[in-house]
Amino acid sequence: MSDRARLIYLPLGGAGEIGMNCYLYGYGPEGKERFILVDIGVSFPDMDGQPGVDLILPDVSWLAARADRLDAIFITHAHEDHVGALGHLWSQLRAPVYARVFTAYHARRKMEDAGQDPDQVQVVGAYPEVVEVGAFRVQFAPISHSIPEASALVIDTPEGRVVHSGDFKIDHHPVVGEPFDEELWREVGRDGVRALICDSTNVFSRHPGRSESQLPEPIGDLIAGARGMVVATTFASNIARLKTLAEAGRANGRSICLMGRAMKRMVTAGVETGVLTDFPATVSPEEATDIPRENLMLIVTGSQGERRAASAALSRGKYLGHELAEGDMFLFSSKTIPGNEVSVGFIQNALAEKGVQVVDENSGFYHVSGHANRPDLEAMHDLVRPQILLPNHGEFRHLREHARVALEKGLNGIVAPNGAMVELSGNQPGVVERIEIAKTYLDGTALVGAFDGVIRDRMKLALNGLVIVALVVDEDDQVLEDSWVQLRGLPEIVGNGADLAEMIEDELAELLPRLDDRTVSDDDKLEEAIKRVARQVCVSEIGKKPEVSVLVSRLMAG
Repeated sequence: MSDRARLIYLPLGGAGEIGMNCYLYGYGPEGKERFILVDIGVSFPDMDGQPGVDLILPDVSWLAARADRLDAIFITHAHEDHVGALGHLWSQLRAPVYARVFTAYHARRKMEDAGQDPDQVQVVGAYPEVVEVGAFRVQFAPISHSIPEASALVIDTPEGRVVHSGDFKIDHHPVVGEPFDEELWREVGRDGVRALICDSTNVFSRHPGRSESQLPEPIGDLIAGARGMVVATTFASNIARLKTLAEAGRANGRSICLMGRAMKRMVTAGVETGVLTDFPATVSPEEATDIPRENLMLIVTGSQGERRAASAALSRGKYLGHELAEGDMFLFSSKTIPGNEVSVGFIQNALAEKGVQVVDENSGFYHVSGHANRPDLEAMHDLVRPQILLPNHGEFRHLREHARVALEKGLNGIVAPNGAMVELSGNQPGVVERIEIAKTYLDGTALVGAFDGVIRDRMKLALNGLVIVALVVDEDDQVLEDSWVQLRGLPEIVGNGADLAEMIEDELAELLPRLDDRTVSDDDKLEEAIKRVARQVCVSEIGKKPEVSVLVSRLMAG
C-alpha cells in the first residue's frame, strides 16, 4: 500500500443500468482517501425479478464501513433515480448534503419522510459558487434537463479538474429552467479537464436532440382536434412539460385538473422555490366533475404504467369521480423506460378497449427526451475537451458504445461499471480494483440485502407454490395420527380428479410409520423426509417442485 495520493472514482449504482445513480470520488493515499458522494438514487422493481419490493437502493455497505472518511454528499437534481434513496440510507453515511434550492426542497422532504434531520441538507448557489470539502472544490454548473435546476458538478482536485455531467441535454429554450450555456462549458474546459463522467442514456440516438420549446404547437393542435375529454400523462418531475400541457389545454378552452400526489407536489415545489411561474389555474377533481367533458383536461401521473397511479386507475374504471368513455383521448407525452413496456401496454390496451383514442410518442411529435443524443454528447466532448471519458448513466451496451465514440474522437474512454474503482491520477488511468456490491431492497419499511435470501425465497414461492405439512409427535417420539396438508399457489384438484393435498397426506401416512426413531427424534431429518415425499407427489402429478414448510409440534412429558 503506497503513501502516494491518488484520485479515484467508484460507481456504486447507475453504471451498467439506467437508474439508482450513486458515484463516489476519493482523494488521498490508498486506504486513507477522503470521499465525496455524488447522488444517491433509487430504481424501481418489477414483479418478475423483485416481487413485492417497493424500491431498489444502491448497496453502500463498502462506503458505510468507511463513513468516517465521507465528507459530503452532492445531489445533482431532484429525479428519484438521483435523490430517492437519501432518506433511507443517510443514517449509514451521516455526511452533510449539498444541493441547489429546488433539489434541496425535495432532498429535505426525503429526509423528513425517513425520520432524518432535514437541516443536514444545505442549499448551494450555482457556478461559480464553490463548496470546499477536504481536497475537493465543487461547483454546481447549471445544465438543461427535464427538471429544473439540474446541475453538472465541476470538481477541482489536486490531480486536475473532473466534470460530472449528471443527466443533461442541449436545450437552448427549455421552457422552464436554465438553458444550456455553451460559453459556460467552454470556460469550464478552458484550462483543461482531467476526466468527464458523462450521461450515456441516448448514445444510440444519432439525430440531434430536440427542444422542449418545440412541443407547444403540435400538442396544441392535437388538443384542438379532440372532441371528448382529454387526459395527458408525463413524468411528474417534468415541470416544463406540465406547463406546456396545461397551457395548451387552456388555449383550447379546457379547464385543467391535476391528478396524482407526485404531480401536485412537483408543481407546488416549483412555485414555492420560484422556478415555476405563470402556471395556469387548475381545478380540483371534485370541481372538475361539474365541467362538461369536452371542456376538461386531466393531467395525471403514471406515464410508466405504475399500477397505483392515476393513469392505471382511470384505465380500470372510475377514479376520483371521473371515468373515461368512447371518444375521449389519452396522451402519453413521455417515453417508456425500458422494462416498463408491459405495464404501459396493459394500460393502453385497457384504454383502447373502452374506445379511448391512445396517443403516444409513436403517434407524432409529443415528447422530447431529457437526455443528450449522440451528436449532443459529442458536442459536450468538444466543449469540455477532457483527457479521459468515463460513460455512466447507462446499461453496459450504452457504456461501451459511448466509450467507443470517445475513442474515435481521440479520448481515453474507460468503461467502469458498478463496483469498478478507477484511478484517475497518474499516467495510466484505469480500473485498479473491483468492489463486490449488490443491491438493497426496500421491502415495506425494511431494508433487505440482495443476498439475504428474502426475495429469492419469495420468487421460489411465486414460481413453484407452497405445501404446508403439520404433524404432532408425542413425548415418546411417536407420530400421532395423520399429517395435515395445506396448499398455497397450487391446484387443489389434479388431472385425474384427485385431491392433491389428500394424495400427499396418503403418501405421508405410508412413510411416517416406517421412519426409525433416530429420524423422528431429529427435526431436521424428519423435515427432510417429509419434504422429499411431498415434492415427489407434486412432481409426479403436476410437474412442479414446490417449496415445502413442515410444522412439527412435539408434546413434552408431564
